[in-house]
Amino acid sequence: MSFKKLAGAPQEFLGPPGGGPSAARTSGGGFIVGLTGGIGSGKSEAANCFAALGAAVVDTDAIAHALTAAGGAAIEPIRAAFGSAVLTPDGALDRVAMRQRVFADPAERVRLESILHPLIRAASEEQIRCSSDKTASADFPYVVLVVPLLTESGGYRERVNRVLTVDCPEETQIARTMARSAMSRSEVEAIMAVQAKRQDRLAIADDVIVNDAGLDRLREQTALLHSRYLQLAQRDAE
Repeated sequence: MSFKKLAGAPQEFLGPPGGGPSAARTSGGGFIVGLTGGIGSGKSEAANCFAALGAAVVDTDAIAHALTAAGGAAIEPIRAAFGSAVLTPDGALDRVAMRQRVFADPAERVRLESILHPLIRAASEEQIRCSSDKTASADFPYVVLVVPLLTESGGYRERVNRVLTVDCPEETQIARTMARSAMSRSEVEAIMAVQAKRQDRLAIADDVIVNDAGLDRLREQTALLHSRYLQLAQRDAE
Protein backbone atom coordinates (compact mmCIF):
# COMPACT_ATOMS: atom_id res chain seq x y z
CA MET A 1 0.00 0.00 0.00
CA SER A 2 1.28 3.48 -0.78
CA PHE A 3 1.42 6.22 1.86
CA LYS A 4 -0.61 8.72 -0.18
CA LYS A 5 -3.99 8.49 1.58
CA LEU A 6 -3.78 11.83 3.36
CA ALA A 7 -6.85 13.28 5.00
CA GLY A 8 -7.58 16.75 3.75
CA ALA A 9 -6.13 15.98 0.33
CA PRO A 10 -8.23 15.57 -2.80
CA GLN A 11 -10.57 12.60 -2.92
CA GLU A 12 -8.10 10.34 -4.71
CA PHE A 13 -5.66 10.64 -1.80
CA LEU A 14 -8.07 8.94 0.56
CA GLY A 15 -8.22 5.19 0.72
CA PRO A 16 -10.81 3.41 -1.43
CA PRO A 17 -14.30 3.46 0.13
CA GLY A 18 -14.63 -0.29 0.43
CA GLY A 19 -11.06 -1.52 0.20
CA GLY A 20 -7.95 -1.50 2.30
CA PRO A 21 -6.49 -3.91 4.82
CA SER A 22 -9.43 -3.73 7.24
CA ALA A 23 -12.21 -4.20 4.71
CA ALA A 24 -12.68 -7.88 5.49
CA ARG A 25 -14.50 -7.26 8.78
CA THR A 26 -17.86 -9.01 8.65
CA SER A 27 -18.89 -9.23 12.30
CA GLY A 28 -21.61 -6.57 12.26
CA GLY A 29 -22.26 -4.37 15.26
CA GLY A 30 -22.09 -1.03 13.48
CA PHE A 31 -19.39 0.73 11.51
CA ILE A 32 -16.10 0.95 13.43
CA VAL A 33 -13.04 3.03 12.61
CA GLY A 34 -9.82 1.91 14.28
CA LEU A 35 -7.75 4.99 15.16
CA THR A 36 -4.06 4.53 15.91
CA GLY A 37 -0.76 6.38 16.02
CA GLY A 38 2.49 6.54 17.94
CA ILE A 39 3.07 8.32 21.23
CA GLY A 40 2.74 12.08 20.80
CA SER A 41 1.05 11.79 17.40
CA GLY A 42 -2.18 13.40 18.58
CA LYS A 43 -4.51 10.37 18.71
CA SER A 44 -6.46 11.69 21.66
CA GLU A 45 -6.97 15.11 20.13
CA ALA A 46 -8.13 13.54 16.88
CA ALA A 47 -10.54 11.34 18.84
CA ASN A 48 -11.86 14.44 20.60
CA CYS A 49 -12.51 16.03 17.20
CA PHE A 50 -14.49 13.00 16.04
CA ALA A 51 -16.46 13.00 19.29
CA ALA A 52 -17.31 16.68 18.79
CA LEU A 53 -18.65 15.78 15.35
CA GLY A 54 -20.96 13.16 16.84
CA ALA A 55 -19.04 9.88 16.64
CA ALA A 56 -18.92 7.50 19.59
CA VAL A 57 -15.35 7.11 20.90
CA VAL A 58 -14.06 4.01 22.68
CA ASP A 59 -10.52 4.75 23.91
CA THR A 60 -8.44 1.77 25.05
CA ASP A 61 -5.92 4.12 26.70
CA ALA A 62 -8.70 5.60 28.84
CA ILE A 63 -9.86 2.07 29.65
CA ALA A 64 -6.33 1.11 30.71
CA HIS A 65 -6.13 4.14 32.99
CA ALA A 66 -9.44 3.22 34.62
CA LEU A 67 -8.34 -0.39 35.09
CA THR A 68 -5.12 0.70 36.80
CA ALA A 69 -6.61 3.46 38.96
CA ALA A 70 -7.07 2.79 42.66
CA GLY A 71 -9.69 0.05 42.94
CA GLY A 72 -9.48 -0.76 39.24
CA ALA A 73 -9.98 -4.31 38.06
CA ALA A 74 -6.30 -4.74 37.13
CA ILE A 75 -4.85 -3.62 40.46
CA GLU A 76 -5.05 -6.87 42.41
CA PRO A 77 -3.67 -9.00 39.54
CA ILE A 78 -0.84 -6.48 39.15
CA ARG A 79 -0.15 -6.56 42.89
CA ALA A 80 -0.05 -10.36 42.83
CA ALA A 81 2.32 -10.41 39.84
CA PHE A 82 4.65 -7.52 40.69
CA GLY A 83 4.17 -6.70 44.37
CA SER A 84 3.13 -3.44 46.02
CA ALA A 85 6.29 -1.65 44.89
CA VAL A 86 4.60 -0.79 41.58
CA LEU A 87 1.61 0.80 43.30
CA THR A 88 1.22 4.31 44.66
CA PRO A 89 0.30 4.90 48.34
CA ASP A 90 -3.37 5.27 47.36
CA GLY A 91 -3.35 1.93 45.53
CA ALA A 92 -3.13 3.02 41.88
CA LEU A 93 -0.51 1.80 39.42
CA ASP A 94 2.74 3.73 39.76
CA ARG A 95 3.34 4.33 36.07
CA VAL A 96 6.91 5.55 36.50
CA ALA A 97 7.92 2.51 38.55
CA MET A 98 6.19 0.13 36.17
CA ARG A 99 7.69 1.83 33.12
CA GLN A 100 11.17 1.37 34.54
CA ARG A 101 10.53 -2.33 35.12
CA VAL A 102 9.03 -3.15 31.73
CA PHE A 103 11.74 -1.33 29.80
CA ALA A 104 14.49 -2.98 31.86
CA ASP A 105 13.08 -6.47 31.31
CA PRO A 106 10.95 -7.41 28.27
CA ALA A 107 9.57 -10.40 30.17
CA GLU A 108 8.04 -8.02 32.69
CA ARG A 109 6.35 -6.16 29.87
CA VAL A 110 4.87 -9.39 28.53
CA ARG A 111 3.62 -10.27 32.01
CA LEU A 112 1.95 -6.87 32.41
CA GLU A 113 0.35 -7.12 28.98
CA SER A 114 -0.98 -10.59 29.80
CA ILE A 115 -2.90 -8.97 32.67
CA LEU A 116 -4.04 -5.79 30.97
CA HIS A 117 -4.82 -6.80 27.40
CA PRO A 118 -7.67 -9.26 28.12
CA LEU A 119 -9.27 -6.75 30.51
CA ILE A 120 -8.93 -3.92 28.02
CA ARG A 121 -10.34 -6.02 25.21
CA ALA A 122 -13.36 -7.12 27.26
CA ALA A 123 -14.10 -3.57 28.41
CA SER A 124 -13.69 -2.13 24.91
CA GLU A 125 -15.99 -4.78 23.44
CA GLU A 126 -18.64 -3.92 26.01
CA GLN A 127 -18.34 -0.20 25.23
CA ILE A 128 -18.55 -0.93 21.50
CA ARG A 129 -21.69 -2.99 22.07
CA CYS A 130 -23.29 -0.13 23.98
CA SER A 131 -22.20 2.39 21.34
CA SER A 132 -23.39 0.15 18.51
CA ASP A 133 -26.81 -0.11 20.13
CA LYS A 134 -26.95 3.67 20.11
CA THR A 135 -25.67 3.70 16.53
CA ALA A 136 -28.59 1.51 15.55
CA SER A 137 -30.94 4.00 17.21
CA ALA A 138 -29.17 6.92 15.43
CA ASP A 139 -27.59 8.34 18.60
CA PHE A 140 -24.14 7.78 17.06
CA PRO A 141 -23.42 7.36 13.33
CA TYR A 142 -20.30 5.21 13.88
CA VAL A 143 -17.70 4.22 16.47
CA VAL A 144 -14.08 5.35 16.67
CA LEU A 145 -12.02 2.72 18.49
CA VAL A 146 -8.75 4.28 19.68
CA VAL A 147 -6.01 1.63 19.92
CA PRO A 148 -2.38 2.79 20.26
CA LEU A 149 -1.16 -0.77 19.58
CA LEU A 150 -3.53 -1.52 16.71
CA THR A 151 -0.62 -2.11 14.31
CA GLU A 152 0.89 -4.68 16.63
CA SER A 153 -2.40 -6.44 17.35
CA GLY A 154 -4.03 -8.36 14.54
CA GLY A 155 -7.00 -9.04 16.80
CA TYR A 156 -7.97 -5.38 16.86
CA ARG A 157 -7.61 -5.00 13.09
CA GLU A 158 -10.18 -7.75 12.68
CA ARG A 159 -12.67 -5.73 14.75
CA VAL A 160 -12.74 -2.61 12.59
CA ASN A 161 -14.08 -1.65 9.18
CA ARG A 162 -11.39 0.90 8.51
CA VAL A 163 -7.99 1.87 9.95
CA LEU A 164 -7.07 5.53 10.46
CA THR A 165 -3.48 6.40 11.36
CA VAL A 166 -2.58 9.74 12.93
CA ASP A 167 0.92 10.56 11.73
CA CYS A 168 3.56 13.23 12.34
CA PRO A 169 7.36 13.44 12.20
CA GLU A 170 9.16 11.54 14.93
CA GLU A 171 10.82 14.70 16.24
CA THR A 172 7.36 16.17 16.70
CA GLN A 173 6.30 13.09 18.65
CA ILE A 174 9.28 13.47 20.96
CA ALA A 175 8.80 17.22 21.49
CA ARG A 176 5.08 16.87 22.24
CA THR A 177 5.56 14.00 24.67
CA MET A 178 8.33 15.78 26.56
CA ALA A 179 6.25 18.96 26.74
CA ARG A 180 3.23 17.23 28.26
CA SER A 181 5.04 14.87 30.63
CA ALA A 182 8.04 14.65 32.89
CA MET A 183 9.76 12.16 30.60
CA SER A 184 13.23 12.77 29.21
CA ARG A 185 14.07 12.43 25.55
CA SER A 186 15.69 9.06 26.15
CA GLU A 187 12.57 7.78 27.92
CA VAL A 188 10.35 8.88 25.03
CA GLU A 189 12.72 7.30 22.53
CA ALA A 190 12.64 4.06 24.53
CA ILE A 191 8.85 3.97 24.28
CA MET A 192 8.96 4.70 20.56
CA ALA A 193 11.52 1.92 20.08
CA VAL A 194 9.08 -0.74 21.29
CA GLN A 195 6.10 0.67 19.38
CA ALA A 196 5.41 -0.14 15.76
CA LYS A 197 7.55 1.73 13.26
CA ARG A 198 6.06 4.77 11.60
CA GLN A 199 6.11 3.11 8.19
CA ASP A 200 4.28 0.06 9.58
CA ARG A 201 1.47 2.19 10.98
CA LEU A 202 1.14 3.90 7.62
CA ALA A 203 1.21 0.59 5.76
CA ILE A 204 -1.92 -0.73 7.48
CA ALA A 205 -3.87 2.53 7.13
CA ASP A 206 -6.92 3.05 4.97
CA ASP A 207 -6.74 6.77 5.81
CA VAL A 208 -4.05 9.03 7.29
CA ILE A 209 -4.28 12.25 9.26
CA VAL A 210 -1.08 14.30 9.05
CA ASN A 211 -1.02 16.07 12.40
CA ASP A 212 1.86 18.50 12.11
CA ALA A 213 0.15 21.85 11.52
CA GLY A 214 -1.94 22.69 14.57
CA LEU A 215 -5.45 22.10 15.86
CA ASP A 216 -7.31 23.94 13.10
CA ARG A 217 -5.73 21.76 10.44
CA LEU A 218 -6.47 18.66 12.51
CA ARG A 219 -10.13 19.68 12.73
CA GLU A 220 -10.29 20.19 8.98
CA GLN A 221 -8.98 16.69 8.35
CA THR A 222 -11.28 15.02 10.87
CA ALA A 223 -14.26 16.86 9.39
CA LEU A 224 -13.39 15.57 5.92
CA LEU A 225 -13.04 12.03 7.18
CA HIS A 226 -16.21 12.32 9.25
CA SER A 227 -18.15 13.03 6.06
CA ARG A 228 -16.57 9.99 4.42
CA TYR A 229 -17.31 7.76 7.41
CA LEU A 230 -20.94 8.88 7.53
CA GLN A 231 -21.30 7.71 3.94
CA LEU A 232 -19.55 4.41 4.60
CA ALA A 233 -21.53 3.77 7.78
CA GLN A 234 -24.77 4.35 5.89
CA ARG A 235 -23.65 1.99 3.15
CA ASP A 236 -22.63 -0.61 5.73
CA ALA A 237 -26.08 -0.43 7.34
CA GLU A 238 -27.95 -1.01 4.07
